Amino acid sequence: MSAEAGDDCTPLPDDSRLECRICWYVYDPAEGDDVHQIPAGTPFLELPDYWRCPQCDSEPAAFIPVVD
Repeated sequence: MSAEAGDDCTPLPDDSRLECRICWYVYDPAEGDDVHQIPAGTPFLELPDYWRCPQCDSEPAAFIPVVD
């Protein structure tokens, strides 16, 4: 995955939560992903190449940063 998210070229912090634009699933690095056996603490940009949304199977490109 790229070292940046979105179109604004702002680096994505390791603790960033990202939301799927298709189904609204939120990937939270603090929780990881039980479906794909991704351990807690794994930043979004370090997810394996095979990773897809566990709810709708969208590619990582469908995810946008969650703004708190």
